[in-house]
Amino acid sequence: MLLDPLNDAMSTIRNAELVGKGECFVRPASKLVGRVLAVMQESGYIGAYARVDDGRGGIFHVKLKGSINECGVIKPRSSVKRTDLDKYEARYLPAQDFGVLILTTTAGVVGHPRAKELGVGGKLLAYVY
Repeated sequence: MLLDPLNDAMSTIRNAELVGKGECFVRPASKLVGRVLAVMQESGYIGAYARVDDGRGGIFHVKLKGSINECGVIKPRSSVKRTDLDKYEARYLPAQDFGVLILTTTAGVVGHPRAKELGVGGKLLAYVY
């Protein structure tokens, strides 16, 4: 039973990385999962990804680089002020400037370094390192 598509996507990617696969298929495809994958690609954690229409919910075909140690969603999705990003970075990431917190802001889905540049806060979605 599908309850959280983002959590299922992150679990699929993490499990494929642990086994050592070079690619994985994330289903169902949604806009939020696609935007999170875009942030992960910009940060260099995954390779190319493409949306494949299978006649149902769609699938993302993701190329893996083997550089993910851990990834997951943050529940509950708490609101974060731009001044509190360092506190959550210390809570969810193993070291400073190592890994990315992914959050949704008024500027779209971005990683925490980009949110600091823009000077915006938002809601925490996921982490990857």
